[in-house]
Amino acid sequence: MYSFSSKLRVRYYETDKMGVVHHSNYVRYYEYARTEMMIHFGFSYGTMEKEGVMMPVISASSKYLKPAYYEDELTICVIVKDLPTAKMHFFYEIFNQNGELINTGETILSFTNMVTNKPCRPPQRLMEMIKNVIN
Repeated sequence: MYSFSSKLRVRYYETDKMGVVHHSNYVRYYEYARTEMMIHFGFSYGTMEKEGVMMPVISASSKYLKPAYYEDELTICVIVKDLPTAKMHFFYEIFNQNGELINTGETILSFTNMVTNKPCRPPQRLMEMIKNVIN
């Protein structure tokens, strides 16, 4: 299992009239942290796409435990429990600045060949990087 954390301050445009983060933004927070984790691995989505592999989201779920508000500093944790196959499963925990768990979520992304638009194996370089941090 591997865990990576990113921090993000809630911006005004992410909130509704009550100053509460709109539910649609949590998927964006997941993507932000997932992208930062991939960069931390030394392997970006851009690099993967140049090599002909994309990772579309095929499933997303979210559980809202407490609201986040304008200007809150959030810590978004991405957790990878298993080595990817043609799919990669990510788990998320979001904490507010008081350390309270406010949201949990999951996404599943598919490694997809950009030419054939069919599932494929993860790039070998990415697999090696993930193996190094999970094992």
